[in-house]
Amino acid sequence: MKNFNRRKFLKYTGMGAAALAVPSYMDNMKKFADNTFSDKPNIIFVMSDDHASNAVSSYGGILAKAAKTPNIDRLADEGVRFTNSFCTNSICAPSRAVLLTGKYSHVNGQLDNRGTFDGNQETFPKLLQQVGYQTAVIGKWHLKSDPTGFDYWNVLPGQGDYYNPVFIEMGDRKNYKGYVTNLITDFSLNWIKNRNTKKPFCLLLHHKAPHRNWMPDIKHLSMYDDVDIPIPGTFYDDYKTRSDAARQQEMTIAKHMNLSWDLKLTPEGRVNLTGLERSWVQRLTRLDEKQIKAWNAAYEPKNKAFRQAELKGEELMNWKYQRYIKDYLRCIASVDDNVGRVLDYLDESGLAENTIVVYTSDQGFFLGEHGWFDKRFMYEESLRMPLLIRYPGGMKKGVVNNDMVLNLDFASTFLDYAGAAIPDDMQGMSLRPLLEGKTPENWRKSMYYHYYEFPASHSVKKHYGIRTTRYKLMHFYDNIDAWELYDLQNDPHELNNLYENVDYAELIIRLKDELQKLRIKFGEIE
Repeated sequence: MKNFNRRKFLKYTGMGAAALAVPSYMDNMKKFADNTFSDKPNIIFVMSDDHASNAVSSYGGILAKAAKTPNIDRLADEGVRFTNSFCTNSICAPSRAVLLTGKYSHVNGQLDNRGTFDGNQETFPKLLQQVGYQTAVIGKWHLKSDPTGFDYWNVLPGQGDYYNPVFIEMGDRKNYKGYVTNLITDFSLNWIKNRNTKKPFCLLLHHKAPHRNWMPDIKHLSMYDDVDIPIPGTFYDDYKTRSDAARQQEMTIAKHMNLSWDLKLTPEGRVNLTGLERSWVQRLTRLDEKQIKAWNAAYEPKNKAFRQAELKGEELMNWKYQRYIKDYLRCIASVDDNVGRVLDYLDESGLAENTIVVYTSDQGFFLGEHGWFDKRFMYEESLRMPLLIRYPGGMKKGVVNNDMVLNLDFASTFLDYAGAAIPDDMQGMSLRPLLEGKTPENWRKSMYYHYYEFPASHSVKKHYGIRTTRYKLMHFYDNIDAWELYDLQNDPHELNNLYENVDYAELIIRLKDELQKLRIKFGEIE
């Protein structure tokens, strides 16, 4: 490595001289030449889809007693659990683009799920490759363009399927038999086992689960059948003090959950089916004979009992919640099982000590709070993500961190641990000091959020806002002009909008000023 000169570096990377004009390439060339790999940790970034913090047992909450996640909780016991981890745009594709680039949606160009990610831009996997890392992404991708910056990729097309899914492996579409969460882990462990063991690696292991429509694995189909899951205290929220944005959404369990697609009731005796009903019937055809037999054995008796009960009003709403939340938690049970498989392999192979393992979700999710499912809003349940990180060789065990962290921070964190240069235009902050028990004096005391996808599914209005350690101020705009203010200390469930309260006039002025500064700082406005 001491004789690893400029010419050898160019030959190794396949880059031309023009690439060296980019500062990060120059910095990383020197770091790559001056360092061996012995001190570089491996990175396994496990990200599920729509996994709310309230559904991770180490976070507590009303679901903790009913739904256990022992393997994910191992990361909390053996590492650091962040209590204030947030996303910057609570929807799938933008969240993934923020992860890759370390930049806000308006900078990386992925404002919503409708756009195509520009894979030509700089991402942290590309920068890790420059300092000698092998990189791979396996599982959900959801960015439309092919992955770039990865030595290996094997991803689901679009949202993918729970049963017998198609994967796109390095450009080739292949159909596999099995359950998607298990398959993603199979492929990931196989890649780790067959990697170049002389180089450090970074694996993005991205689960589809527990994304809608929540189809559990065969072995979990009857899990929680004998359990009554607690209903959130805000389940019957009437949005009395909120703006029209809260009232005009289309994500209520009572009105907007589809009995077939979401709740597994196959239409009977009708020819003219709705779009979601047809989608559900088509989805069932993916199951093979053995799978559909097990599925029908689990669901048909419960569906028959539901039809006979002829529920209405609150009883119907409560039944929908129980069916939804149990299927959601059953999907998470498979995720937890497979996190355990990865951790066990790291222990058995001797890789655990020098491997950073991250568990998070692409955003939060409403689990009946305010009567809702889905995400998108800046309200806490949607904004907040679980984040647990273990690195036996570089951090203490059983630490709880309360600092405000963002999905914007992941790219800088991984580059920091890899010894790579962090580009100046990355907008996040490395979590390494926090993981080592030292909160910098200049650590953020507020965060900026912006959601853009309207009109679209669930009809959540465009909005942006600021969250501090105590207050949250949001502005809904486009075909609406409404502000909402919440005191999170006295009103953690965000039921009392204080924006029109004259006692908060001075606070609103200060928050708007800070919000404006954040929008300027991150390049949203000049």
